Amino acid sequence: MFRLGVTLEMIDSVPAVTMLEEDNTRTGFFEEGQFQDVLTKLPDYLRPLAETGYVTGWRTGELLSRRWEHVDLDAGWIRLEPGETKNRKGRQFPLLERLRRVLEDQWDRKQAIERERRQIISTVFFDDKGDPIKLWRLYRDWKKACREAGHPERIPHDFRRTAARNLIRAGVPRSVAKTLTGHKTDSVFDRYDIVDEVRLEEAGSRLEALYGSKPSQDRHNQGLEGLIKPS
Repeated sequence: MFRLGVTLEMIDSVPAVTMLEEDNTRTGFFEEGQFQDVLTKLPDYLRPLAETGYVTGWRTGELLSRRWEHVDLDAGWIRLEPGETKNRKGRQFPLLERLRRVLEDQWDRKQAIERERRQIISTVFFDDKGDPIKLWRLYRDWKKACREAGHPERIPHDFRRTAARNLIRAGVPRSVAKTLTGHKTDSVFDRYDIVDEVRLEEAGSRLEALYGSKPSQDRHNQGLEGLIKPS
């Protein structure tokens, strides 16, 4: 507000404002078992969307807007065009085997519905009739599945945090992980409190090697006893 006032020449300067310390670390993550619990309770039409969100970490709106021209099964990519993302930059994600299977099965479903209903399906994700997925139905069915799976607190945006953490767990550099998921700054990773577990494990291994290379106190005492001659 103050910056706008300066721009409009309504005030001369921006006063110093002390910002309150934030504590907004996010804690919503899916472990693989939890995700599978929810996946089995989801209706068939939502499973491909959920699996793609779990792997890529892309926003629900980004995935729902994907059309088949954004999927290259031959080259192995799914992409977002420049201007379609929150930060206005294009993005693409490699089709891992798990993701490729989902999209190939989705392509087969698309063709089957097109033959049956004689309609063209242009979106990658669609409902059981081949129509674009409506958000109200998505969230209704999602909440129902989470309740039945015993994870009522989970929300679709948890996929975003989960994918970022899984990439870091896999040893992917943070800069590459940000590019894949579409996080613009490191502060977002810090806000999610995502720990580089690979480096922590490496640190633990090195510390274990250090401790393991030192003799125990008993061995040390035994060595001293050997140097002391009985009187």
